[in-house]
Amino acid sequence: MELTELFRAVKDGKIDVETAEQQARGLGFVSYLDIAKLDSHRKCRTGVIEAVLADCKEPDDVVEIARVMVSHSKRALITRVSAKHLKALKAAFADDKLEWNSRARAAVVHDGTLAPKTGGVVGIISAGTADIPAAEEARVVASEMGCETVTVYDVGVAGIHRLVPELQNMKSKNPGAIVVAAGREGTLPTIVSGLVDVPVIGLPVSTGYGAGGKGEAALMSMLQSCSTLAVVNIDAGFVAGAYAARIANMIASAGTGCKKEQEERS
Repeated sequence: MELTELFRAVKDGKIDVETAEQQARGLGFVSYLDIAKLDSHRKCRTGVIEAVLADCKEPDDVVEIARVMVSHSKRALITRVSAKHLKALKAAFADDKLEWNSRARAAVVHDGTLAPKTGGVVGIISAGTADIPAAEEARVVASEMGCETVTVYDVGVAGIHRLVPELQNMKSKNPGAIVVAAGREGTLPTIVSGLVDVPVIGLPVSTGYGAGGKGEAALMSMLQSCSTLAVVNIDAGFVAGAYAARIANMIASAGTGCKKEQEERS
């Protein structure tokens, strides 16, 4: 019984409040063997989708967890997919039910249901081409959360003149939030944040080498930003994309509400 049905049963007098409370505590997750409890109500509860982190999981377990998620949520996002995981997914799901992004190492399996469209818009920027995989992970997540995504790649500070025209084009799409992925010294998010009037999420990437390598200098640089900036962990493309999508979706929802109110008044 889903939550809406539970409320309706209480309203119709079919069950009492105490029984409904007990049943509600059992809603929202689905167990798979003894290793996973899938949070099927996470999107309804928080606005953020649940993803299957393939890393450290057996390929067969990833496949079966994805099956369970699709049966309850129509679509399932799997991140950090290895070659072995991908082989298992391709063997288990038909080509038209599997979407694969090689740069992001992310897969989506579904029952034919399309990703929702919320009206939210998220911008995704990468400093260098080496930062694209993290940026693409953020893009896939934002897309699965219903947002249109606008990408600008390879516009780092070594050739900052590349950024200005691309950023102007992105601003014309009215993004609700922008994710900026950068490795090495991680300067680009600070610059972008100083040029736009929407929230910017800095995504430090584990590119770079030597002292401060593996994303550490980028992370520290973003945390010390003199322009207003939110920062996620190193290579945390999922978190960056989800956070940006939450902002963009809230803006889209508020805009829809205001438009409806204006129409009702007129």
